[in-house]
Amino acid sequence: MSEDTEKTGSPADPDRWRHEAARINGVDLHYVTVPPDPDAVDHPTGAAPLVVLLHGFPSFWYAWRGQLDALADAGYRVVAPDMRGYNRSSAPPGVDSYRPGELVTDVRGLIEHRGAPQATVVGHDWGGLVAWETAIREPDVVDRLAVLNAPHPAAYEQRVLQSPTQLLRSWYVAAFQLPWVPERLLSAGDYALLERGFEETATPDAFTPADVERYRAAMDRTDSLSGPINYYRAMARETIEEGVESLLPWEDERDRTVEAPTLVLWGEQDPALEAGLADGLERWVPDVRVRRFPEASHWVHLDASGRVTDELRSFLTQ
Repeated sequence: MSEDTEKTGSPADPDRWRHEAARINGVDLHYVTVPPDPDAVDHPTGAAPLVVLLHGFPSFWYAWRGQLDALADAGYRVVAPDMRGYNRSSAPPGVDSYRPGELVTDVRGLIEHRGAPQATVVGHDWGGLVAWETAIREPDVVDRLAVLNAPHPAAYEQRVLQSPTQLLRSWYVAAFQLPWVPERLLSAGDYALLERGFEETATPDAFTPADVERYRAAMDRTDSLSGPINYYRAMARETIEEGVESLLPWEDERDRTVEAPTLVLWGEQDPALEAGLADGLERWVPDVRVRRFPEASHWVHLDASGRVTDELRSFLTQ
């Protein structure tokens, strides 16, 4: 029985969900891996294609509970890490430890650690932003890309400048720049804000009471609450720096083209991200397909777990 289930009283995780850890890019990354169904593949298990699932804020590997077995049953080696700063992975100090470049290096290191030359990288929310950046900065390790409710970085920057509504929806990004205040608010009342956030941003059946307790336990286990919040602080710093550099005549704008085949899954009832962020992605992503879920929230892979899994499985085999 895992540490999570001991604390929450939830049913034990399936035996095939293996908890492992590795030292990658200077941090200890915990991850859950699920081996492929040997009857679903015609090659040695160790050579099965790798799928890396990246969670968002405020989450951990368990966010992919609806997809782990289904993807493994389809013949894939599945790896779902706790990203740096979360749950059982270490939380290095300092905002710069959470720069996009460091997060991308974590993903590359995890793929290499699992012995694969490439992987399908799937990400939701912050995990989606890291997935985008991995495909942009380290295209050689990304075979396919799937992103759930996370905007392409250039599309987001453009939308914020053009849409007052999206700017207002992004208020929390500015709030997270404050020192220590976000950490205090997040931990107050035994992480009451965590549960309230799930209630206000997801459909009623997305999180069971037992699920909420697991998320609370994972956040409480996190080495430092500054880790998850530093993702936002680091992103703000990098955005400002890139904006300043773009004004310099000798600096070229960073190329943010994604060459990998890309699937974007978008829950349109997202209170923080406009549905229009999934429009016009061909400008940066030539090979992109977008699937919209009109009734799903930001937590599309939980609201519409079966349909999301079907979309992922279909995409992986094309």
